Amino acid sequence: MHKVVIVGRPNVGKSSLFNRLLGKRSAVVADVPGVTRDLKEGVVESEKGRFLLVDTGGLWSGDRWEKKIQEKVDQALEDAEVVLFAVDGRSELTQADYEVAEYLRKKGRPVILVATKVDDPKHEHYLGPLYALGFGDPIPTSSEHARGLEELLEAIWEKLPVRHIESEPEVAGIKLAIVGRPNAGKSSLLNAILGEERVIVSEEPGTTRDAIDVHFTFRGQPFVLVDTAGIRKRPESLVEELAIRRSLKAIEEADVVLLVVDPFQVGDRELKLANHALEAGKPVLLVITKWDLVRKEEAPKVRRELKEKLAHLEHLPRVYTSAFTKQNLDKIFSEAVRLFELNHTRIPTAELNRWLSVWTAKVQLPNFKGKPLKIFYATQPEVAPPTFVFFVNHPEFVTRAFENYLKNRIGEDLGLKEVPFRLVFRGRREEG
Repeated sequence: MHKVVIVGRPNVGKSSLFNRLLGKRSAVVADVPGVTRDLKEGVVESEKGRFLLVDTGGLWSGDRWEKKIQEKVDQALEDAEVVLFAVDGRSELTQADYEVAEYLRKKGRPVILVATKVDDPKHEHYLGPLYALGFGDPIPTSSEHARGLEELLEAIWEKLPVRHIESEPEVAGIKLAIVGRPNAGKSSLLNAILGEERVIVSEEPGTTRDAIDVHFTFRGQPFVLVDTAGIRKRPESLVEELAIRRSLKAIEEADVVLLVVDPFQVGDRELKLANHALEAGKPVLLVITKWDLVRKEEAPKVRRELKEKLAHLEHLPRVYTSAFTKQNLDKIFSEAVRLFELNHTRIPTAELNRWLSVWTAKVQLPNFKGKPLKIFYATQPEVAPPTFVFFVNHPEFVTRAFENYLKNRIGEDLGLKEVPFRLVFRGRREEG
């Protein structure tokens, strides 16, 4: 797939441009320099085709992440076919803009100069100084008002090399959201999986500021890995609050949630994240990280403590792993595929009703004032999560105890206890 990379100094509107071209709010946008630190990817669909768009951190930021951010931009530009050089069309050029221009000249990639924040055509008269950057005519755009996007897309396709042989259509990958508390080892885990430092890792909590999508193939199976910002009890800034919202949204959009657990720091936050995912109908895999730091003789004790602290999640599968030693990284993917398939299980109606006969024969059905609950039949209309509909004479007769009994039987007898599933009771008049 073609690759287009957005580059520029901090706070010139790169993430807003990224979101507009993608047609959705994917990157956190705030009027604070340095919100984007890692690489963000998304596929832009247009009439002429599709290309991979990459958003990068601001160059020449002057902060302590500057070197790490430049390494990420270097990495993104290695196979870029077109670069969108974003500059603020309403501000005077800064020294950082000239530094970025010189940097891009040395990289030798085709560059399109994009003037952002040009909300009104009359502002285009002030774009003359941008020619001093040496990249020809700037394309005036406004992400807020969606101005200039068609012209920009046209310019991108003119710069992209022509490919005469169409590649096979890409298969959508299983989306895995990597979530957890700050400093639980999420970014280290992602880097270990990819075999490169794709996202910035630091001992300081909160280094990841936004959800990062990475396309990845493991043993022929495509995945989309989403590294998310750590979930704190109380966000410390607006940017962090926005990033946490994106993390929760990433859970809701995932196929499987990888809940990263630091074995030395476990509590209510892990339970809340797991519950958020399960209520959204998403399977959860507990990924216990930093296992290389657990001494062999201490491992049984640590496992017992984890079992106690995560007692409510006892039914969820878990993998003990280490980003440092790469222990069990492959098992994460095999378990994720298994959970994905389990969450897409469909039980034939005839088989489901055979089991229903067995279940109801073993228990006394609820009744109300001497009138018993009757279950006529059951069916499964949906998957992901599996949803079972029971047609009964009086839905209000269904007690919590009886519903829990059915949940236990479905989990055990149908093999679904590791994934969330839903029960629905619908009224139906008795015939005759």
